[in-house]
Order: sequence, then structure tokens, then C-alpha cells
Amino acid sequence: MWIAPVQVKVLSVSDKYHDYAKKVAALLEEKDIRVEMDSRNEKLGYKIREARMEKVPYMIIVGENEQKKDLVSVRKRDGEIEKQNLGEMRLEDFVELVKRGEE
Repeated sequence: MWIAPVQVKVLSVSDKYHDYAKKVAALLEEKDIRVEMDSRNEKLGYKIREARMEKVPYMIIVGENEQKKDLVSVRKRDGEIEKQNLGEMRLEDFVELVKRGEE
């Protein structure tokens, strides 16, 4: 995790959620987490597959539900399929998860 050039990729479900995705990416940068945002108008499955091929350890997916609840949906690149999706969580909890992974 600590050696990855990009630790987290923020993926928005559609153009409507780019502002929330930018906010999430900015908050992660403030916490010294290396982050990129994928704001292209592509299908979510394509963005996820591409991030996995780039070997980005974590993906944050933001859409309507996440924006309404002020949460993020988190996926890990590695592990068994059923353990890759970590589900919704507060951004602060995700930051703690990433920081523990760097130790």
C-alpha cells in the first residue's frame, strides 16, 4: 500500500456526482493519501476494471446514495471476490483504514 504511486482512485457513477467526488479526493489529499479521480464519462464497471489493472489498492465509488448519506463505497483491488467490496463507510473511517495499511 505505501509503495503504490496512487493509493486510492475516486470513481464517480455519473457526471452528476463529480463535485462530491472532487470533495472526497480533496479531503484524502489533505490527509496525505495519494489519490486520483476518474471523472470520465465511462461505465462504472470499465472504470473499476481499469483501476484494478493499474493496481490501485483502493477504489472509492461515489453516487447518489453516497452523496445523500455523506459516505463513500470502498472496494479493495486484492482478495477474494466477496471480500473486495468493503461497503459504505464514513470517509474518516476509510482514512484510518488506509493509514493502518501503511504501517
